[in-house]
Amino acid sequence: MASYNVEDSLSPDVLKDRRHKLPHSSRPRYHSRVTDLAPLPFTTRLWFAWACFFRVLFDGLFAARAFQVREPPLVESPPEPVKLPEKTAPEKPAVEKPKEADSTAALQLLALLQREGRLVDFLQQDIATFPDAEIGAAVRVVHEGCRKALRSHLDIDPIRSEDEGAKVTLEAGFSASEIKLTGDVKGKPPYRGTLQHRGWKAKRIQLPKLTADHDSSILAPAEVEL
Repeated sequence: MASYNVEDSLSPDVLKDRRHKLPHSSRPRYHSRVTDLAPLPFTTRLWFAWACFFRVLFDGLFAARAFQVREPPLVESPPEPVKLPEKTAPEKPAVEKPKEADSTAALQLLALLQREGRLVDFLQQDIATFPDAEIGAAVRVVHEGCRKALRSHLDIDPIRSEDEGAKVTLEAGFSASEIKLTGDVKGKPPYRGTLQHRGWKAKRIQLPKLTADHDSSILAPAEVEL
């Protein structure tokens, strides 16, 4: 069956008025976005409904287009904004607090030096008024007793084997805890200098065992003669 064109049955005046009323974008085809059009007058809608009736009936392609635009197109809602993860400041590494040193061993050793060499008595005494001869005699007693206490409970060796005053070379990687640099320190190793002190390092320490009720803060008990 041949396709029926409704416009062929319209008069020139009506056809001109129809094209004048419709938007420019609708000529010669119908605009699909009906939400953008202005409302048509009643007379135009009357003849347009009559014309569409026959065209829908005899023109399948037109009927399909009219069927698609029978309702306003759905407007899709804008997509929700993507939430970016919040930037967080990097966690600072926990700084470990230096541990408090156990003073028990130090006080115990000081008590041994007091017991054998009367070291605390000598250091606490004001020796400014004593003559040099008496100070020298006291020093000999303190030196002998303290040396005995150290050798009885500790093994102490020099860090450097060279004699003091010898020329030494320190290569890269030397232990900064064992060797202290003095004077004009600059640049990078190797360093060349003069040995001023050989240093000391404890190899062994053996202190007496303490009882449960021992008070390490007592370096020397008070003495009372009856």
